[in-house]
Amino acid sequence: MLTDAALKHLKPKEKNYKVTDRDGMYVLVRPSGTLTFQLDYRMNGRRETVTFGKYGPAGLSLARGRELCIDAKRAIAEGRSPAIEKQREKRRLLEAKSFGEFGEKWLTTAPMADSTRAMRRSIFERELLPAWRNRLLTEITPDDLRAHCGTIVDRGAPATAITSVTSSNRFTATRFCTARRSPTRPMT
Repeated sequence: MLTDAALKHLKPKEKNYKVTDRDGMYVLVRPSGTLTFQLDYRMNGRRETVTFGKYGPAGLSLARGRELCIDAKRAIAEGRSPAIEKQREKRRLLEAKSFGEFGEKWLTTAPMADSTRAMRRSIFERELLPAWRNRLLTEITPDDLRAHCGTIVDRGAPATAITSVTSSNRFTATRFCTARRSPTRPMT
């Protein structure tokens, strides 16, 4: 069984080599010195490998690697391939639309009067886009929207905050403000 001290003392060699841990997990040591947590398993008669991530301060700890290994083994027992699930998640993230793209599409295609479109576009470009242009819709929480609206209200523009919320709610598939109170009211 590996320890943090043992991991820190692993030295790279000319070729990749594996050092086993527990529960089938191992650390792949690359010639560059990178340590990667992996698990080999069989699914539907074929060998598959799932990589959990790199070891180190910017990566995973040994404990977190073991947790991911246990989760993967649970998925395997349920008949799901952790490697394929990881690939699907990466694809979903790549295909996800950013707040800016989705908002722009909504502003150009949603049925509304020209004057309403102009007002909403103005607020969208002035208030919402600078804060969340490149963020994925899945990354923006109701609390983010509430906090942003709070800054707009503090600036003395509660009507703009309300329009920001209603516009955001209309062009997103999921409602940001699921709370019963208005996001423009201060939290108590």
